[in-house]
Amino acid sequence: MLNPKIVAVEACEPASLVLSFANGERRRFDVSPYLDKGIFKELRDSAYFRCVRAVSGFVAWPRGQDFSPDTLYLKSIPLSLTTSDGNASNSTYRKNRI
Repeated sequence: MLNPKIVAVEACEPASLVLSFANGERRRFDVSPYLDKGIFKELRDSAYFRCVRAVSGFVAWPRGQDFSPDTLYLKSIPLSLTTSDGNASNSTYRKNRI
């Protein structure tokens, strides 16, 4: 499956990423389910977590942790939702910078 590529990423609390996709969508991805798994344990360190970068359409950290665009898109939620009248409304997600 080919989902839009990541063009920008912002680390937020608690252990989530705000993602900007090439199609203009902004979505939130919860990293917390991965924090007890192998190489992702390093992401528990908030200073290191903030080192995330958008690289070639996916997100990555300096020591090799990464998520593909498919995972990020399919397991994230939109930050803005469209209401039945066609107007955009903000989701209940509250962004907290680390």
